[in-house]
Amino acid sequence: MEPPFPGMDPYLEAPSLWPDVHHRLITLMCDQLQAQLSPRYRAVITPYVLFESLEIAPVRRGVPDVAVVEREYSAAASGSAAVSLAEAPLTLPALMDVPVEYARIDIRTVRDQTLVTAIELLSPANKRPGPDGADAYEKKRQDLFASTAHLLEIDLLRAGQRPRLARPLPDAPYFILLSRAQRRPYVEVWPLTLRDPIKPAPVPLLAPDPPVALDVGAAIHEAYRRARYDLEIDYTQPPPPPDLAPDDAAWLDAHLRALGLRPSSQ
Repeated sequence: MEPPFPGMDPYLEAPSLWPDVHHRLITLMCDQLQAQLSPRYRAVITPYVLFESLEIAPVRRGVPDVAVVEREYSAAASGSAAVSLAEAPLTLPALMDVPVEYARIDIRTVRDQTLVTAIELLSPANKRPGPDGADAYEKKRQDLFASTAHLLEIDLLRAGQRPRLARPLPDAPYFILLSRAQRRPYVEVWPLTLRDPIKPAPVPLLAPDPPVALDVGAAIHEAYRRARYDLEIDYTQPPPPPDLAPDDAAWLDAHLRALGLRPSSQ
């Protein structure tokens, strides 16, 4: 199935999908960039690990089985009557902090491995308030701001804390932000909407080399096709939290109905 949205698909933000989406986008974007770079540069995927609070549904096999065997053995050995225990009326998955591997793209010089441009695709942990989340990411941003490297940030998650700027960002679900080393402290901002295609963003290099283009929208669509996310997503349900703005929610509903992904209203 072809991607149903002209730009970012908000259903890809689901915690069950996002780690896979992140990996695929990083790989596709890195390949895009490498195809355009001169032999002076290489685009390198740099992995790192963050702790994410994820919904853990599967039962850990082995420990429960041992507990059942011990309980049955104890009752049989003692000869006592089985005690009637009330069953829990509800079983819910737990939220557990688990290590999740993410990555960023570094454009480096071939000769001396100098970092020229860092490209961050933000994860939920980067945007989670607190010292281990947004604060830690902000420290990394400040380290890059103090360097000679450019920083391109891609925020395709509506939830969480946005990258910090001196003034508030406009109201939009997604953003691309570019901090060019020679223009600091100013940051170029591209607000992204649900309704419009994502135009390619410039990726600056060393002077006098011209920037190369990063087509985030094309990467999203290619990842969607390759991963067959349509088999996992139920478009009859609302997208994951937070709620869309009322006008975006109305547009999304009409758009999905027009594509036949939701039943037509009576």
